[in-house]
Amino acid sequence: MVILVSMKLSLENIKPDQGSSFRLLLTPKLNEIFYWHFHPEIELVYVEADKGIRHIGDHISYYEGSDLALIGSFIPHLNFDYGVKETVETVVVQCRQDFYEDSFYKQPEMQLIYDLMHRAKNGIAFYGDTKIKAGQLLKKMAGLNSFEQLLLLIQIFQILATSKEYTLLEARPIASHAVIKEHERMHEIYKYVEAHFQEPIQISHIASKVNLSDAAFCRYFKKSTKLTYTDFVNQYRINHAKKLLMQNANVTEACYDTGFESLSYFNKIFKKITGENPSTFRKRK
Repeated sequence: MVILVSMKLSLENIKPDQGSSFRLLLTPKLNEIFYWHFHPEIELVYVEADKGIRHIGDHISYYEGSDLALIGSFIPHLNFDYGVKETVETVVVQCRQDFYEDSFYKQPEMQLIYDLMHRAKNGIAFYGDTKIKAGQLLKKMAGLNSFEQLLLLIQIFQILATSKEYTLLEARPIASHAVIKEHERMHEIYKYVEAHFQEPIQISHIASKVNLSDAAFCRYFKKSTKLTYTDFVNQYRINHAKKLLMQNANVTEACYDTGFESLSYFNKIFKKITGENPSTFRKRK
């Protein structure tokens, strides 16, 4: 199934469930929608599907059977059921950004969970028995009252905190905390990239949009994202190229549809970012 996608990044406004400190979301049925979004809340998501795409920040990969991930604040991510042909069972728990900073989580008994949340700032995926056990417990939360849900959630976090069956995704938040305070400027930059990533990269155009000189913009962007603007746009292009390749586009189409002007440069950047050639990536899909 090929689904037309929109690259628009959305800031999701999340409110806790009534009488609860977090939000529980069950099977949102977004499989036909490309929902590329971010939010301050920490998110734990479990999904069951034969095969799906895990796209968290600048990390993109496949999962098979099921997936379990813990996503830190302000990391853009795609809905885990995107592109799946049928409705799949999904459990999402969204906790406020500072919930583990409360004195309760600073007790000695909670130290491992506190450490887990710090590790999750750049995203964690879990596998093996940990994924199975935590996933089954998450599926039980819907039938509980808010107090029982909290107790079960702490139990799940403890399982994750003590597990060695995990992969650090090293995904980057949309911006550093300093730049979050200047959200309007960063959002303007990202909107520009969304609209113009298929065009030649011209720093002067985006710099003028946010009222900065070229040099000041380059310093600002590098400090905010730890990337040069060119690297950021290329990374955005490669992530889009991956999705095109997953949707049966050939390498040439993926190259020119994402703004690259030569196949050799596209292959070079693709391998630099992903560690493999686009043709190899396409064959694995």
